[in-house]
Amino acid sequence: MTQPLRQSAPSLSPSNLPDPVRAVIFDMDGTLIDTEAAHRRAFAETGEAIGWPMSDALLLSMVGIHRDENERMLSQHLGPDFPLARFYAESDALFEAAVDAGIALRPGALLLLDHLKQAGIPMALATSTAAPYAQQRLEKSGLLDYFDVIVTRSDVEHPKPHPEPYLLAAQRLGVDPAHIVAVEDSYAGVRSAVAAAMATVMVPDLLPRQRNWSSPARKSCPASPTCAICCSRRRRKDGKLF
Repeated sequence: MTQPLRQSAPSLSPSNLPDPVRAVIFDMDGTLIDTEAAHRRAFAETGEAIGWPMSDALLLSMVGIHRDENERMLSQHLGPDFPLARFYAESDALFEAAVDAGIALRPGALLLLDHLKQAGIPMALATSTAAPYAQQRLEKSGLLDYFDVIVTRSDVEHPKPHPEPYLLAAQRLGVDPAHIVAVEDSYAGVRSAVAAAMATVMVPDLLPRQRNWSSPARKSCPASPTCAICCSRRRRKDGKLF
């Protein structure tokens, strides 16, 4: 597995963040682990191979969405003749081969996780990936031990963009959502965290930034989880982190 460099943190001025920050909840795919591009390649290559090429717009609309919703979208866009079972069997095989070859982390992910751990800030994961696959990716990427709480698709009735994943993670952490920062890469994930009334940082991966989120507590960072270090660099008036 190739580990990213622990880069130097940029100087960013946080705004609208809780004071104090008592916990941070992360998305997984595309936020900490660089898997969204592999998913997109697997979908695109499989679509071509089975004679159902997919547009970039359709592929991007699937980012950050749980499988049930993606299946509904594919059926809606491509019609009832689309071979859904074959598509997922073949695209899953391509994606798992990419995972087996090694999972890269997003630039700056380890820097942020290490910093929060050293500061004693509890961390949770809220992902739309089912439990066994999330466990596998966290183990292979070396991230499993960073998290006090892990909430997967298997734990919730209503996945992102519903707030349930973030609210459940907050409940299990025992922290008021008003004192939590959420870190996301997808529109569905940001909507989920915002609906849970959490300060939300978007670190774009495949999807571009938006600035019209309906929340007074959100920040859009320009490149990678390195930028989200602004959350962990906030100092209180007494000089202590958070």
